[in-house]
Amino acid sequence: MIKLENIFKWYSLGNSKSFVLKDINLEIEEGDFVSIMGPSGSGKSTLLNVIGMLDEPDEGKYFFMDEDVLAMKTKKRNQLFQSHIGYVFQSYHLIDELTVYENIETPLIYKNISSSERKAIVSDMLDRFNIVGKKDLFPAQLSGGQQQIVGIARALAGSPQLLLADEPTGNLNSKQGEEVMDLFKQLNNEGVTIIQVTHSEKNAEYGKRIIDLLDGQIVKH
Repeated sequence: MIKLENIFKWYSLGNSKSFVLKDINLEIEEGDFVSIMGPSGSGKSTLLNVIGMLDEPDEGKYFFMDEDVLAMKTKKRNQLFQSHIGYVFQSYHLIDELTVYENIETPLIYKNISSSERKAIVSDMLDRFNIVGKKDLFPAQLSGGQQQIVGIARALAGSPQLLLADEPTGNLNSKQGEEVMDLFKQLNNEGVTIIQVTHSEKNAEYGKRIIDLLDGQIVKH
């Protein structure tokens, strides 16, 4: 499903380069559940953003479902992202002006899904996450944990084949965190490929394999 070849990402500091990712080679099969771990500043989120097509490497090749992502025009890349990928951000990225209901509905609008079908999908998500009572509230009226749950519901609304999660339980209490990880496990069993960045050993164990990053390089896999 995903193949990264010799991926480098750097920032120029004067005449020198500060590497964020160094020579990353990685293959992820469909149905995999990968946990990316490593200390702060090791390049975890950058790697996730490259896989999620939110960031471009400076060097290397990226194939997603056998398509050369970096050779694509932006429009095609966006379509690929919207069709196949759900993203759970650490800082939620909810749209402040939209209600919970509208936030969850947003990715569906890009997919040309009829309004009645959108309604059914959003209702299902509200139900699944026990947030029916919050559907007309705005993000600012929710706790951090609730905002994270809405972010996850939004990511899953489009039935992605690939779910990317950056510290998905970072702002949740332990019970909520466990519920989210159990849900990820269930989704993975249903065939969704998952890549998560996490600091938590416990959360990492939910994955089928762990990739350790240190100073922008994979140390073992």
